[in-house]
Amino acid sequence: MIGTVLLKILSGVLDIAIVWFLFYQLLKYSRNNFKLTLIFKGVIIIVALKFISELLNLYTIGMILEYAVSYGPLALIIIFQPEIRNALESIGRSQLLGRHKTLTVDEREKMVYEIINALDYLKKNKIGALIVLERDYSLAEYIEPATKLYADITSELLISIFWKNNPLHDGGVIIQGNKITCAGSVFPTSSNQNISKRLGTRHRAALGISEVSDCVSIIVSEETGRVSIAMQSELNYNLTLDDVRIMLLDALQPKKETFYEADVKESEGEENEKDI
Repeated sequence: MIGTVLLKILSGVLDIAIVWFLFYQLLKYSRNNFKLTLIFKGVIIIVALKFISELLNLYTIGMILEYAVSYGPLALIIIFQPEIRNALESIGRSQLLGRHKTLTVDEREKMVYEIINALDYLKKNKIGALIVLERDYSLAEYIEPATKLYADITSELLISIFWKNNPLHDGGVIIQGNKITCAGSVFPTSSNQNISKRLGTRHRAALGISEVSDCVSIIVSEETGRVSIAMQSELNYNLTLDDVRIMLLDALQPKKETFYEADVKESEGEENEKDI
């Protein structure tokens, strides 16, 4: 009897936990996806209008919304099939341990040092570039059709890839860990209407890939030489190289290391108090 009750309780807790986990993942992905955010806003507006129509006895609008609620899910699946597919693919691409988390502090700093040196040259000479750093979400589908390199990260190699006469300079470079995995990658362009029309394909592609993954995209404008970073569906435009360096080191830093450093500082503080 007691075992049956405990089993029912555990089943109920597991059921609720799974639902909340899926809901959390959906909200987490929609926050970084512009189109999916629009879907959520539309659904919320329809539900709010339905509630108001019932409260105020608005027959006509209520009847229209009744059809919208009944056939809306099917219409959403048909209309937003690419976005829903991307959301499911994004969940499948999520890795429990991102490649950047296997890097040591020295490896991360060396990687950022080489990238900054390359950006300095590209910026001064107004050579367009798009460098994408993979984090927790796998970018395998964009690596597969690109030109594979699997080379160590050096500023010279990055500069040569984006040199104007290089056939790979129009695409993007993908970095996994401390290796340049491929060049000439093609990314989905963002359809965000808030982007300035002055920005070109590179910026839209950088923002587009940041909307469907958690990667860090670095852009060098071919027209102005300005350096920008797209991350978490946001474009940070016209950054200094010092800003880029700080953002990269922060974005690539493992969370566990942050907690470890905090613990070390606390322990050092406690030791100092004891000495006093």
